[in-house]
Amino acid sequence: MNNHSTHLPLSKDAVPALPVTPASQTSSLNDLLSELRQRQRRPVSTLGANIGSALSALSLNRLRSFLTALGIFIGVASVIGALTLTQGADAYVGNQLASLGTTIFVNGGSTTSSGVSQGSGSLSSLTPKDALAIQHVPHVVGISSIITSSEQAVYGNQSWQTTIEGVNLDYFAIQNLQLVQGSWLSAQDTNNGATVAVLGSVAARNLLGTSQGSPIGQQVRIRDHLYRIAGVLMQQTVGVSPNNVIYIPLKAAQVRLKNTPFVDQIFVRADAIASVNQVQQAITTTLRKSHRPTSQGTDDFVVRTYTQVLQNAGLGDQVLWLLLVGIAGISLTVGGLGIMNIMLVSITERIWEIGIRIALGARRRDIRNQFLIEALILCLIGGVIGLLLGLLIGLAFTGSFNIPFVITPLTLIVPFAVSAAIAILFGIYPAIRASHLDPIIALRSNE
Repeated sequence: MNNHSTHLPLSKDAVPALPVTPASQTSSLNDLLSELRQRQRRPVSTLGANIGSALSALSLNRLRSFLTALGIFIGVASVIGALTLTQGADAYVGNQLASLGTTIFVNGGSTTSSGVSQGSGSLSSLTPKDALAIQHVPHVVGISSIITSSEQAVYGNQSWQTTIEGVNLDYFAIQNLQLVQGSWLSAQDTNNGATVAVLGSVAARNLLGTSQGSPIGQQVRIRDHLYRIAGVLMQQTVGVSPNNVIYIPLKAAQVRLKNTPFVDQIFVRADAIASVNQVQQAITTTLRKSHRPTSQGTDDFVVRTYTQVLQNAGLGDQVLWLLLVGIAGISLTVGGLGIMNIMLVSITERIWEIGIRIALGARRRDIRNQFLIEALILCLIGGVIGLLLGLLIGLAFTGSFNIPFVITPLTLIVPFAVSAAIAILFGIYPAIRASHLDPIIALRSNE
């Protein structure tokens, strides 16, 4: 008797059994089958299936996905930090120019020591007579000479190291100061050099403390002289003078603090921003008539506008901005290379899944879009985290530099635009590579 192999008949609905696959591949295969069922329905369903599959693939390797996105959100955070700093600096400059854009500063010239310049103002060359001469320059609407000294002020049992500035009546309008209590120095006070003082907000807070009642009329001691408190200033957010200042009449400072015929600075206010450059030139011409040039042939005074002061102050912000942008560029490049590397590793791990997709009818563009969406989701997650971290960095920097914290639509758009660009730039090569895999070779990889 011949032995014949017996074969069980297959029903017409029977399909060959698929090889046993790991759990991660089984999950991906289920996502694929769901995607293929929905493809014929509508494009939105296909996109939803792709996004769901991408999220599933990324969730299987959470730690790896997080580390891959690390470079992205550090780079985005640096970009947002630099952007908020720049926008805050622009707003600060705008506020300053609106408030004090008509201010012009006259300082003494520069001395040299061992061949090294000591900087503007180190040479005492300005006198009250110079201020009187400048007062007749066209378009000048306010002028104040200034004498500055660092002193210990005492109020009751409280003492505080502060800056004492001797000023004239016009200083209040030139600096656009605001009072919380009391009044500014009167014309009689400044003409007579009375022992009267107006406290800046920081000086008042540290000297007056929690004292009950109004300080107006009380006395603060500076050196051996008592000064009656005439007023307390509001916290200043613009201007070159800090809040840790006590203002007294110029003549009082000249006689009781420095005993000198010279002044440290002269502040001038023009009638309009359009007149500032003209006034600056006129002041220079006027002072040259009474001032002799130094031994080096230069003027013994310096005339600057408030715009020039802001430009010099803004150099530090520009350096910081360039530093943050440089860090952002490096981080985004590293993050992009990480995205590319992780996608190539993912393709290697899921090559069997890709083969199944192609064998069941997935188009090359479906495979390409699948991996592009994974890269995009990864970058967008990094972008969202980077946005939040960048806003915190921007808040810290703007607070440190005492400039406004500004959030614009650009601030919110940039993280997502940068993330999408990184995903496309560094994810397109792995996605195209995955879409061009040979399905036969891909299926054999699981054997």
